[in-house]
Amino acid sequence: MNNAATKTDLDLKSEVSDFKRRRIREEACDLFYEMGYESTTLDAIAQRLKVTKPYLYKHYANKRELLYDICRTGIARSLEAVTASCFQGRSCSEKLQGLAESVLEVIFEHQKFIVVYTREEKNLQPDEVRAIRDQRKLFDHQLAELLREGDQAGEFQVSDPLLTANTIGGVVTWIALWYSPDGKRSKLEILTHTLEMISKVVTPKTPLHPLNNRSQQPAQYSGVASISAKRGKADE
Repeated sequence: MNNAATKTDLDLKSEVSDFKRRRIREEACDLFYEMGYESTTLDAIAQRLKVTKPYLYKHYANKRELLYDICRTGIARSLEAVTASCFQGRSCSEKLQGLAESVLEVIFEHQKFIVVYTREEKNLQPDEVRAIRDQRKLFDHQLAELLREGDQAGEFQVSDPLLTANTIGGVVTWIALWYSPDGKRSKLEILTHTLEMISKVVTPKTPLHPLNNRSQQPAQYSGVASISAKRGKADE
């Protein structure tokens, strides 16, 4: 009984700590996105959160450690989406469609994290840069394996799976640098256009399109459920 109570108490403390770190990470990311890493102080982050600076030090040793946590968030979520999609019991074409939806939903949801990483990678330590790039390589290799499998099954025509995976990854990641929730293009329009571009690269037997059946989506990333056709405001 005591052991069960102790475990529950430890789990609760872990959940609370994770929540606090997430809130710090989110607010810091907003400030890094708005002002840049070098211009943002821990005092400014603490002020945004309405806490003291010592409170931040309970969860992060310094500002750079906080930046590292932010930078790896986007690629970690993208890698989770790729892994979930690749291990679904579906055709390669359906896996690729689901993968594109899931990764785009990560980009829409964590756009600022990806932009901060792109801008501020130079401020990370070499070992931190390597760790994130290793995650990116794993993303590319899992996607390449899916393309290779589809090519062998006759669903795609891909001469160089890894280079093609790098190309697709670059196209999708680039969206984070220009997408605006208030922009002219809806999420669904962007998804549909992205799938059309991927179709031209991999030459599937059947053109890729959004998976409208929610049950076909990876369990954690039912992207089409939140990627709507609603338009934002016209571009300036």
